[in-house]
Amino acid sequence: MARDPLVGTTVAGYLLLDRVGEGGTATVYKAEHPEHGSVAVKVLRERLRQDRTAVARFVREATFGTRVIHPKVVRTIETGQSEEGLPFLAIEWAPGEILEAHAKQHAPLPPADVATIIRQIAEAVNAAHAAGIVHRDLKPENVMYDPATHNVKLLDFGIATATDISPDERLTRAGFFVGTLMYVAPEALSGEVVTPAADQYSLATISYLLLTGALPYTAKTPREMFTQLLSQPPLNLNQATPKIQYATAVEQTVMKALERAPKSRYPDVLAFSTALQAALIAPDALGGPDGGGFFGKMRGLFRRG
Repeated sequence: MARDPLVGTTVAGYLLLDRVGEGGTATVYKAEHPEHGSVAVKVLRERLRQDRTAVARFVREATFGTRVIHPKVVRTIETGQSEEGLPFLAIEWAPGEILEAHAKQHAPLPPADVATIIRQIAEAVNAAHAAGIVHRDLKPENVMYDPATHNVKLLDFGIATATDISPDERLTRAGFFVGTLMYVAPEALSGEVVTPAADQYSLATISYLLLTGALPYTAKTPREMFTQLLSQPPLNLNQATPKIQYATAVEQTVMKALERAPKSRYPDVLAFSTALQAALIAPDALGGPDGGGFFGKMRGLFRRG
């Protein structure tokens, strides 16, 4: 792979040490700053620097980041444009790894770990909701997780929206949706402004993944996924994998948050995470209704792990 020309250069006082990630709109670098120390710097990709919508979303991410102040949300340090004309965003450096990578390697995770992770994400999302912001792109790729400390940090408000936004301020046309199809709530597929309940649905999908290593829908293509989201219920948690089953309370909690109708879900993300934590820390959380046999052995494996 060709060397990134920005690595080793300084952008607005931030020395870019290494490229650590790349999304559809921006490239992320680990950087050092004389005052702020280690930080992450996002630079808008070159092909999008003349795209007014892309620039607006980049600026919006910075704006929303400064509005959501919470220990479980990465802190926005500075945003602007360098002397070279590079739009950039400097944020807190969060140790650990992307939750998606951790899940791919380790899921299903121990119930206690899932409870801890989901509770922290819910606290971060609730802070956003309290600030009048819906994240709209909750997924494991937008969560940093440190396995050593079990600490979580929520990332990326790039496609978030304000709950009081007016129609002429929207950056999404009616009939289109934003987000990641595997984690998006069904009501978002129309492209309408979504409520905090959509974030709860996405958080429940993350929970489902961490608990089973699978997703609630089995579609193989985006078209098939779109159709299933609009026409079929998600696969029940205990049907996701033959490897492991959970007590009825665990399954019912996750599936309630995955209800198609937003009003049928929990009142808010904290109510969901509280119910899930209670179900997951119960002695019979792992092992299904009978709690014994093969699944009892699985509990033992988790405890030893």
